[in-house]
Amino acid sequence: MAEQRHSELPGFSGTAFLLADPARAVMLAALLDGRALPAGELAYAARITAQTASSHLAKLLAGGLVALQIEGRHRYYRLAGPHVAQAIEHLAAIRQEPEIRRRALSPEAQRLRFCRSCYDHLAGQVGVALTRALEERDYLRAAPAKLLEVTPAGTEWLARLGVDTRGIKPSRGGLARQCLDWTERQHHLAGPLGVELLSVLCTSGWLRRGRETRAMEVLPKGRHELRAQLGVDVDHMS
Repeated sequence: MAEQRHSELPGFSGTAFLLADPARAVMLAALLDGRALPAGELAYAARITAQTASSHLAKLLAGGLVALQIEGRHRYYRLAGPHVAQAIEHLAAIRQEPEIRRRALSPEAQRLRFCRSCYDHLAGQVGVALTRALEERDYLRAAPAKLLEVTPAGTEWLARLGVDTRGIKPSRGGLARQCLDWTERQHHLAGPLGVELLSVLCTSGWLRRGRETRAMEVLPKGRHELRAQLGVDVDHMS
């Protein structure tokens, strides 16, 4: 009851109470990199049970510190906005950020995380980095309902690559949309445009599909062109 009364305090007092709990502090720190994480991963990071994590996340959600993102049957949590990240970073400057436990990845999991296909579009670190680069160059723009809008500059760049956006039939979800990457917890490009782009990157010699898994190989030409055209350096991805 005391915890519930404190969590319902308005403004600064309620926020300070939410941040004061060590487990909640760890979970918030785990979200500082901008990814959206499931409750189970946040529970592992904070060394608490899934049930306890769910209770803490409900309080953080009610307090406006985290936001809930639903992808199919999966529920992910991310920081509610840059203002929350900034506040946590300022507090970390006063007191060292709590230790965050992260799961070790197997070699195959590392390959999948680096570059893979998600259904028929590009995912993993390479897919997320490519999508971010397209947005930073204003080739793609975030739109409502998790859609992505292709700008005139983006249409020209894609055409030079061999992707004719006018010939792609949009689905009910639009031409391009955001898809939350399950390893990076950030979005990559999906939709009919994502499918066509991956196909062209493979036929152009940038990427090669794996024979037995969804892991993909970035070929020498792809490493060069990603860096030269989009500033994406895959050799320095960890």
